[in-house]
Amino acid sequence: MDNTFKLEAILHASIIVENTERALQFYHGILGIPVNYQRPDLGYRGAWLQIGMQQIHLLELDNPDPVVGRPSHGGRDRHIAMAVDNITALQNKLDKAGVKYTVSKSGRRALFVRDPDGNACEFIQST
Repeated sequence: MDNTFKLEAILHASIIVENTERALQFYHGILGIPVNYQRPDLGYRGAWLQIGMQQIHLLELDNPDPVVGRPSHGGRDRHIAMAVDNITALQNKLDKAGVKYTVSKSGRRALFVRDPDGNACEFIQST
């Protein structure tokens, strides 16, 4: 019996949100992540977002995790990390939208932002 296998990719990360439309205003409206409309009816509200071959699944469900009292810097909390080709342009977009963020404490060209539900996202300059 062959028990060898290789994990090949992370296909999606799920994020719990209180309100799908509000979350989409952030992820799609501000960050520009395309919506994947192939999401089936799963019995609860939500949305799938497409980044290359990977997805972010927004789940409008009761949140078992605390949404207050999280560290002010998202790098010290559970988070998803995404590559961005121009971090300065992202900063300009976040500034224009009035979205607060923190820069990486490691000195990398990276920043952390929280979505309207307190979920942390990291953006790392890819080049």
